[in-house]
Amino acid sequence: MLEQLNKQRQKVSSLVENRVHFAAKDVELSIYDTYENAERIRLCSSEVLFCGMLTGKKVMHVDSCDYHKPFLPNESFVLAPHQAVYIDFPTACLDKPTTCLAIEISKDKITSVVDRLNCEYQTQQNHFEYHNELVHNEHNAQTQQLLNRLIQLFSENDPQRAFYIDLALNELVARLLQQQSRDFLFKQISHGHFSTGIHAAIDYLQKDLSQHLNIEQLSKIACMSRSKFFDQFKTMMGTTPQQWLHGQRLMSACDQLKQGQNVTSVAFSLGFSHPSQLSRSFKKAFNQTPKQFQTQHLNGN
Repeated sequence: MLEQLNKQRQKVSSLVENRVHFAAKDVELSIYDTYENAERIRLCSSEVLFCGMLTGKKVMHVDSCDYHKPFLPNESFVLAPHQAVYIDFPTACLDKPTTCLAIEISKDKITSVVDRLNCEYQTQQNHFEYHNELVHNEHNAQTQQLLNRLIQLFSENDPQRAFYIDLALNELVARLLQQQSRDFLFKQISHGHFSTGIHAAIDYLQKDLSQHLNIEQLSKIACMSRSKFFDQFKTMMGTTPQQWLHGQRLMSACDQLKQGQNVTSVAFSLGFSHPSQLSRSFKKAFNQTPKQFQTQHLNGN
């Protein structure tokens, strides 16, 4: 399926790094294979730059926000326009290159998707806006599938290629905007700024992620009817309360696993009935078991 792409990646023009590049309207996609250990390699773009690790490890340094952290597979790293990052490649070698996907998205495309989302929701409380801030987190299986689909679309010669790329790009930008919107909401909550009943309900859930979901209680906290609470929650968060709580449990599991806690204690602390339930959910979301995830992060590769 990706035979043409793989052939291009095998044509190594430089021992240090090889780049395969594709372009379409409002977007450019590059795949970088780095074959030698290197430090402080500068990367900057005039557009929004969405990066996804495929293999290996990078260490990202962003001086503008005093950010210095590893970047591993199944993670997304998004740079704002003109935000420079300096990259270390501690594990890159000829036999096992560090491979990264980089997608440059035009400001016009970002603005277009912002306008469409705001028109769709038509509410000031859920006003979408792109913020010139760094985004770095574990992405779920849906985002990984989307990145894989973009790679496939760019490497094909389908007559409708441009149309399909635009659809996938719209989804990628929407996911970025929703992530930023949720991050902004969480910051408001952490500072005690509850501008809506949904803020208050989320604050209540975050205090104990292991608790059983009680919609009646959450509706009372939000001062809404049950149906209005569901509608407002899904509009603001892009998912149902149950799906959101499940996602938060998985993200908390990621944090605890990075700290070296064992899978069993993590599972029970987050309200899973059995460690196997956490393992199944984790594998479905991140395409690896909790133990594989923990080993990758603790060993740094």
